[in-house]
Amino acid sequence: MENEKNPKEMKGGKTDVELYFQIGVIAILVLVIAFNLGKTYGNSETRLATGISEVSASSIIPKGVPAVYGEELGVSYDDVSADNPGLADATIQKLTAYEDMQLDNATMTRYIRIGGSISCEYCCGAKSIIFTNGQRACGCAHSYAMRGLAKYLLTNHPDMTDIEILSELGKWKVLFFPGVHEQKAKALEANGIDSTDYINLASNLYRGIEQGKTSGGGMVGGC
Repeated sequence: MENEKNPKEMKGGKTDVELYFQIGVIAILVLVIAFNLGKTYGNSETRLATGISEVSASSIIPKGVPAVYGEELGVSYDDVSADNPGLADATIQKLTAYEDMQLDNATMTRYIRIGGSISCEYCCGAKSIIFTNGQRACGCAHSYAMRGLAKYLLTNHPDMTDIEILSELGKWKVLFFPGVHEQKAKALEANGIDSTDYINLASNLYRGIEQGKTSGGGMVGGC
């Protein structure tokens, strides 16, 4: 009888060890999950409290020579910087040179659609850089540059889409007003909107989303 009892005790002991081991593993997993959830919740709480995500000026500033037209016009995104006002103004003038170009009806329709989707609100405050009839709505140098680039691209690179051209205007606008766009990028990210898309960042799509979160920032180039 004793010989029959021993195997049962040994089997029961082994089962108890396995059970305790499993309980220990589960307890550790619960602690790890709780710790990670605490970190995630804490970070989310901080982000919600500040309304700001981590966005730096360097992450939104376009760099280098524009792929399609940079060499043609002799311009680089790097030429517009507060560190070199003279070069910035000269670059703006290069873009402005095409602002008087005449457009046919079909191209004018595209121009109105593009120009009506972006503004120079940090300088002249107009609703867009052109009126609905295609005429100038803002007389600042930044608006002249954006209108000039739009006309140049529509005329010399008609294969570019409206979105692509608007995105290019947005890149230059960010260069003209880097500080305020850094703050706008933070506001966009805090609302789950991609701030690396220049349509989101610089067009009229989310105009004013940064209000109350920015002091205006610096301006590059004459107004």
